[in-house]
Amino acid sequence: MSDSSHAPEAPRPPGRPQVAPRFPGGPQPDPAGSHHERRIRSFQPRRSRVTTSQGDALRRLWPKWGLDIDGLRTLDLAELFAAEDGTPSGLPVVLEIGFGMGEATAQMAGDDPDTGILAVDVHTPGQGNLLGLAERGGLSNVRVANGDAIILLREMLPPESLDGLRVYFPDPWPKARHHKRRLIQPEFLTLAAPSLKPGALLHCATDWEEYAEQMLEVLTEHPDFENTQADGGYAPRPDFRPLTRFEGQGLDKGHVVHDLLFRKVATAERH
Repeated sequence: MSDSSHAPEAPRPPGRPQVAPRFPGGPQPDPAGSHHERRIRSFQPRRSRVTTSQGDALRRLWPKWGLDIDGLRTLDLAELFAAEDGTPSGLPVVLEIGFGMGEATAQMAGDDPDTGILAVDVHTPGQGNLLGLAERGGLSNVRVANGDAIILLREMLPPESLDGLRVYFPDPWPKARHHKRRLIQPEFLTLAAPSLKPGALLHCATDWEEYAEQMLEVLTEHPDFENTQADGGYAPRPDFRPLTRFEGQGLDKGHVVHDLLFRKVATAERH
């Protein structure tokens, strides 16, 4: 009988070369895999080159500050944001969905070191860039999550574990036939509400007028949230939200940026 360990390697299928993982131990291409249903996604992964510094940050820092959204476990946020010596953190935690290249996230983390930011995106260069910014800035209050925020909210976060939720400049899906892909929908708010503590701030920002109107409508009508603005309208940009790259691009095109600040209401306060 021949020794299979010395058998010649089977030929690879034409056009399907075997590719080694780009970042061993780093973010996975599809962390939830087949564990969860296929559905309409509110995000579209972008393809762009990972620079040498971003790749280095992913290899070195992902095991320390990164996590894949696999939907197979419940996160302990105190443990996730634990100190270097393993001491569980008492930091309040804000979830940020979609951080681009991470410059604004890093600035907010540096300005408010007493708040943990769990930043979610699927853009590999941005993940590497934010990890590098966190290391250079000594920002131990940032964690980078890779994958679908819907699965994170639905499967992995304990009830009333978040002190805030930030959604800055989500994909507006401007064509009418794509509006169903927009993140800020009644179903999303219903999903997100249980993970937010009473009084937690939900902060959205967009430079698409029609999407801002939709956001304001669905947030106003949702029983779990109330507008922080007495007039029921948009809010001035709060000092803690820095001007982002996307915002600058929109302003250059003459777009008007709208901030929406709503708070999670306690069950007894529901309209």
